[in-house]
Amino acid sequence: MATAPRRPERRPARHPSQPPPLQLHGSLWMAVDGQPLGGHGRVALLRAVAQHGSITRAAQAFGMSYKAAWDAVNTMNALAGEPLVERVTGGRGGGSTRLTARGQRLVERYEQVDAVHQRFVRLLADGAMDIDEEFSVLKVLNVKTSARNQWVGTVAAIRAGAVNDEVEVQLPGGARLVAIITRASTEALGLRLKQPVIVWVKASAVLLATGLEGARVSADNRLDGVVSAVTAGAVNAEVSVEADGGVTVVAIVTQASLQALGLAPGARATALIKASDIVLATAG
Repeated sequence: MATAPRRPERRPARHPSQPPPLQLHGSLWMAVDGQPLGGHGRVALLRAVAQHGSITRAAQAFGMSYKAAWDAVNTMNALAGEPLVERVTGGRGGGSTRLTARGQRLVERYEQVDAVHQRFVRLLADGAMDIDEEFSVLKVLNVKTSARNQWVGTVAAIRAGAVNDEVEVQLPGGARLVAIITRASTEALGLRLKQPVIVWVKASAVLLATGLEGARVSADNRLDGVVSAVTAGAVNAEVSVEADGGVTVVAIVTQASLQALGLAPGARATALIKASDIVLATAG
């Protein structure tokens, strides 16, 4: 039965002055002491050996020579420290080739890690290479937590203490927040100057105040701004404050406090955050 030729897929028209979008591609390779053990192709060859029970038939399925397939298998066996592929003698055909237990585990683990790798590349490609937009680690990693306040900043200062360290983080808009974390946490996170970090603060840990212009407070972090939204509930209300510098802070306050402070869209307000209520995280 004859079929009509497939029409080429139409792509959205691009304005002549608009630059072509940047794309990302990535491949995952394993190595041993700096020597390449293999990537997608060699792992697929191992999978074919397991399926066909023969290096010869696996090579034919791949469209490659027996010598090239054997050289790849031999290299992997040597680098892995113990065989990934072994010869089994006897049987109707005089013997077969199969993966060892370690070879099977290697193929399974590579496929698991490669699935995560491909997902990460897709996340990057979905928007991280739009150089006209601010780069967001949260957006790329698709980080989801229960904390209503999540920001990305860079370490501006680290002041070491006997037990705890004071870490100062600068946010993109210029605002600075101070966090108190243990020395062990500083070392575990590998914190250093100019390192990107994620800042988390629960909305329940944010205190709101009004009429603090010129006043001094004991809270380590103070963000002045304007109430941008109020979502009322039966007992509490969620208040969003657009702080100077473009940082949006979300706080949970009681209905009584909402009325007493006159918190309504457009009203000036100050968000106060204790340094001990800030959680820091790194991307890797």
